[in-house]
Amino acid sequence: MTTELSPDAPAPVGPLERARGEYEDLAARGLSLDLTRGKPAPEQLDLSEDLLSLPGGRHTAADGTDVRNYGGLQGLPELREIFADLLQVPAAQLLALGNSSLELMHDCIVHALLGEVPGATSRWVDQERVAFLCPVPGYDRHFGLCERFGIDMIPVPMTAEGPDMDEVERLAAEDPAVKGIWCVPKYSNPDGVSYSDETVARLARMETAAPDFRIFWDNAYAVHHLTDEPVEIADILGACAEAGHPDRAFVFGSTSKITAAGAGVAFFGSSPANVTWLLAKNAKRSIGPDKINQLRHVMFLRDADGVRAHMERQRALLQPKFEAVARILDAELGGTGLATWTAPKGGYFVTLTVPDGCAKEVVKRAAEAGIVLTPAGATHPYGDDPRDAVIRVAPSYPGLAELEQAIHGLTVCVRLVGLEQQAAR
Repeated sequence: MTTELSPDAPAPVGPLERARGEYEDLAARGLSLDLTRGKPAPEQLDLSEDLLSLPGGRHTAADGTDVRNYGGLQGLPELREIFADLLQVPAAQLLALGNSSLELMHDCIVHALLGEVPGATSRWVDQERVAFLCPVPGYDRHFGLCERFGIDMIPVPMTAEGPDMDEVERLAAEDPAVKGIWCVPKYSNPDGVSYSDETVARLARMETAAPDFRIFWDNAYAVHHLTDEPVEIADILGACAEAGHPDRAFVFGSTSKITAAGAGVAFFGSSPANVTWLLAKNAKRSIGPDKINQLRHVMFLRDADGVRAHMERQRALLQPKFEAVARILDAELGGTGLATWTAPKGGYFVTLTVPDGCAKEVVKRAAEAGIVLTPAGATHPYGDDPRDAVIRVAPSYPGLAELEQAIHGLTVCVRLVGLEQQAAR
């Protein structure tokens, strides 16, 4: 039996037409939402409000140092003790310095360019070419440092275990111009991958054509857990020493997403030779770090367990946001074949992967509807994602209601662009 439609019945609405209607409704709402950067929300910063009243009338460190005066290039010993275990660096090999680990990475590159690092045969600037291995997707500010100093970037794919070590080992062994690799080893930016023990071991023991090869170990999310089962990674400094390459790793960390993002403390850890090298360089540019700020961090955090307890309070604010992102993406895009996304156990980001050739258009449509995202391509060197497929989502800063609005809107854009691409084939 055939059922005939009435002449007055509306024509059936297909998925693409429905997606276009949803997008028109979204654009008409006049939204103004920002998911561009992984900044702590005001509520997270409020957790450290007591820092602003510290150190009060106290101005003496545990060893009697007057923190108001010059000196103390290594930073306060008691603060280094707190973070030694958390960053997997012996306190004697850990420096507590300024407010930004990015600043320390910048300085280490400058010092390597202009002065020989331990084990080097010449300054990097005197060599014809300098290159870094860049796991992708990765952190745009790392790539920005390379661009700033004319360092060639060689993309290396990320896997579920960390960077593709077959490729890393091949490239590092073949080319003496390859001087380093960027690593965010725990809850990496932006895909949340944590390096396996085997990956850490291979990085430590691999042969490199450059005798002064350095691992820039940016452990930015060392204590930034989102589940009841914190991920632990292997000790890179210990692995390098055991493998006979004690000077290979530079370890960086900070309190930027622990206490006050713009007024925290940054850390550098490495071998005794590398620490001596950086201290000698720093002595020419600084009389010492802000020890008053370091003392108030000691008083506020107290010890490593105090840091962990503080991060549990941070987690209570962040976890619902990441759960909301996962819930909405699953409800709106699950089973469509139009996207996949990560489910990080820590860190600050979710990676959304859309069909090849769609990321820039999704970001553009979202911006036109009032939802600003990190530019497509930012997760790759030179801002160029060859697949045009990766979008970094930063859930931390907006309030929960705004975040839900933004992710719902993002799924509308993904559906529209994905279905338009399918229709154009």
